[in-house]
Formats: sequence, structure tokens, C-alpha cells
Amino acid sequence: MAAKKTELRIVAGSLRGRKVGCIVHPGLRPTPQMVREALFSILGNAIPGRIFYDIFAGTGVVGIEAISRGASRACMIESDARQAKEIGTHLQRFGIQHQAQVFRTDSYRWAERWIPAVTGPVNLFLSPPFADFQPAKVSTFLELVRTLLAKAPQDSVLILQVEDGFPLNDLPDGAALWDIRCYGRNLLCFRVVGEEREFSPRHKKLAVVTASATPVPAVENR
Repeated sequence: MAAKKTELRIVAGSLRGRKVGCIVHPGLRPTPQMVREALFSILGNAIPGRIFYDIFAGTGVVGIEAISRGASRACMIESDARQAKEIGTHLQRFGIQHQAQVFRTDSYRWAERWIPAVTGPVNLFLSPPFADFQPAKVSTFLELVRTLLAKAPQDSVLILQVEDGFPLNDLPDGAALWDIRCYGRNLLCFRVVGEEREFSPRHKKLAVVTASATPVPAVENR
């Protein structure tokens, strides 16, 4: 796939309509607008006042949208120096540089060192590059998910954006405890830390839902 320039629009909130420019290349996996709309619609009231971690940040558009929708702070973790620099440029341009921080580091190493700065719940969004879905690497990604689940405060929400064909049965604690939504080839997998409620077969069979999905009760603020 040849590199091409595109713009990603902030969908809602204080920065609604602002655009994040980026160069899409094989190593970048931007979250489609429909998937972003669904992500934040489902999180609902669990966004305002919480820290939002955009892990494998890429363009940074998901973390920026979280700030736009009321997150208390956004932490973007991105290993690529140019991508991290571009995220910083966007933060300055939108005037939100004091509400967000870019960590230029490997997401796996960051997770090993991460100690939550607050005792209250946070939101963690993981959208790894295509390379991390290769059979030789997917087990390492799943171990990262286990690490974050073990460290995240009670009632935190962990969200994975993965691709069709991802080994859902290997998700930590089993796929039944994850709320899984399907948007084309993209899957959003939600897990509330400490929540043991199993989801219905409708979710496990990846029934297609609209981007205007109603918030899941388990993801609401407690």
C-alpha cells in the first residue's frame, strides 16, 4: 500500500470538526471514523473526568477526541519519533498541550513500567499496528493486555481495536467476559476491570451494531 495523505475529523465535543492530518502508510493503522464514533458512544459517561490512555497512538486522533469529549487528561504512547512529533504539533495547534502528554516509547515497555497515577478508574485504548497481529507476535500483545488488566484500577475500561480473525478465545479471562462489537473488519472489545458479568451469545457471535450504539451499562461511571 502506497503512502497517502488524509485528514481525520474530530467527531464531537469541544474540538468538533477540527482535522488531524496524517500520512497513511503500511505501518500506520488509523481508527476509522465509524469505529471512533462507536467507541465513544459506548463509553458514554465513562469519558468525562477520567484519564484516557491512547496506546499505540499513531495519529493521536483517538486521544485528542477523548480530550474533546471531556477526558481529564490524555496520555499518548507512540514509539515512532515522527508520529510522536506530529501528535505534539496537533496538541499545540488545538491548544490542548496542557491536557495531554506524548510518551515516545515502546508500548510494551511502557506497560511493564506503568503505575497508575490515580486510584480511580481510567480508560485504556489499544490499537496495535498490523504487524502485531502476526501469529508470531499476537501472544506478546495478549500478554500486554493481561499486564494492563492486572494493573488498572477497579472499574477501569480496557478497549482493544483488533481485526477480523483475531483469536478472541485467547483473550484474558475468556471471550465471554468481553463485550465484543463488529464494524466491518474492525472489532472493538471492551473489558471492565473487576466486572464478571458474561455477555450474551449475541455479542460473542459479533452481531453487527450501528455506530450509534447505546452505552453498555457496565461501562458507565460507578
